[in-house]
Amino acid sequence: MIMSQGSLARWTAPAGAWTKPDLHMFPQDGHRYEIVDGSLHVTPPLDDAHEAAVRALVTTLRGAAPPGWWVCARQGIQVGASNLIPDVTVLRPHSSGSTWTHPADAALVVEVESAPSRRYDRLLKPALYADAGIPRYWRLELDVGEPALHVYVLESSAGYTHERTVRGVELTVLDAPYPVRVAPSSWV
Repeated sequence: MIMSQGSLARWTAPAGAWTKPDLHMFPQDGHRYEIVDGSLHVTPPLDDAHEAAVRALVTTLRGAAPPGWWVCARQGIQVGASNLIPDVTVLRPHSSGSTWTHPADAALVVEVESAPSRRYDRLLKPALYADAGIPRYWRLELDVGEPALHVYVLESSAGYTHERTVRGVELTVLDAPYPVRVAPSSWV
């Protein structure tokens, strides 16, 4: 609920858990507002390097996508009582196209790691994506000297297993969610 007194805008938290409709009260100010099991999580605006990497990933994945596949930046995914916003989402053909995608529509989610999101991208979000049954998770590290793309595959109830790490400017072919050539150093 937003309350206004003069030129100062104030808001109050909901009486119970945060829900998807509560996300509509936040401004489009560059922060990322997500709900994890009814708790609000806010990530500060990200820098130009992060945004450039997201654009490059989207371009790379769209360029390789077979007909009918969708590659989206910041497509919301509703996972039970959580509303998550990956940096990049690859949606299967015939996906619903709704604002908040069902996890079954997602073939791949990608997080571009930054200092404020490091633990969130390494620990919490992969666990939530795995619980939702999203088969592939990629995490791009930018601040490790040479960018590194960490590729994970869902292994039943055990969560994600690290499949490989890709570095450098040499094109490397990954086979899922569809064949795509990646070169993480070219994305920055």
